[in-house]
Amino acid sequence: MQDWPGLIEAYRSWLPVSDATPVISLREGATPLIPVPSVAEQIGKGVKVFVKYDGLNPTGSFKDRGMTMAISKAKEAGCEAVICASTGNTSAAAAAYARRGGMRAFVLIPDGYVAQGKLAQALVYGAEVLAIRGNFDRALDIVREAAEKYPVTLVNSVNPYRLQGQKTAAFEIVDALGDAPDWLCIPMGNAGNITAYWMGFQEYQQAGRSRSLPRMMGFQASGSAPLVNNTTVTDPETIATAIRIGNPVNRAKALAAREASNGAFLDVTDAEIIAAYKLLGGQEGIFCEPASAASVAGLLKRKDEVPAGATVVCVLTGNGLKDPDCAISNNDAAFHTDLNPDLGTVASVMGF
Repeated sequence: MQDWPGLIEAYRSWLPVSDATPVISLREGATPLIPVPSVAEQIGKGVKVFVKYDGLNPTGSFKDRGMTMAISKAKEAGCEAVICASTGNTSAAAAAYARRGGMRAFVLIPDGYVAQGKLAQALVYGAEVLAIRGNFDRALDIVREAAEKYPVTLVNSVNPYRLQGQKTAAFEIVDALGDAPDWLCIPMGNAGNITAYWMGFQEYQQAGRSRSLPRMMGFQASGSAPLVNNTTVTDPETIATAIRIGNPVNRAKALAAREASNGAFLDVTDAEIIAAYKLLGGQEGIFCEPASAASVAGLLKRKDEVPAGATVVCVLTGNGLKDPDCAISNNDAAFHTDLNPDLGTVASVMGF
């Protein structure tokens, strides 16, 4: 079996790299496309549903796809430091790839609003973490200004190389299915990922690698739904911290993807997100972070609109280990504590 080389080498001809580009990689990409029959059964009509589980990337989220490109191009340009604002996943990916490339990584996070697993990653990877009294949108304003005034490269999704890397997930889906799905369901925060997927699907279709294009179905948490409601949310609130963003920087591109694909943007409640999160874990053995489950929650909420016989892919953007606190506080599985250490007690609890 040939070793996977990482997405830059695998899709080199589709990416803006050259022989002069130093490839900074952790062998990201090639994440599994997993059938989820328990979801398909709730829809019926012969619909097939898969999840693209990008939580199995090296730092546990889809951000690795964009970061390998952004950091490689920053290294090519002679950059010595990068900066980003983050709800958690970007900071982890930026830190890991920057340190692998021998660069400093500065990450701004909203103090108290980043899941512990993600914060731990950034610290272990050697980032210099700055927690501000403000939300993600304010942090992004600061890092954009910093990148204009100081010798640091911005690696948020306003960086065009991020989207170039992230579009490869669409390539992988088509390579696996033989064509584009009928629907692509995806969580939306800063809206870079839906933009990148649409870019990838278009490029493959134009090159004859696929026959069709999917409807792009974007889902936001009800308490943080600026694209759904065509507004800016000053104080976004949701259990899905990765998409707790009130003013998406890729708003215009995401709206263009929706219109061009005849797609739709819809909101899901925290309760619906958690229900999908538990369904994936309890029925499919897939542990994703809460924001990821928004794609499945949205699909189930709109299941009556799915055409008979359709193929649907839901993007799972991050690993559940990113946010263990959410898993524990929203778990209704059997958890028996303070038991006597003997077989009789254990057997009794087991029902024997």
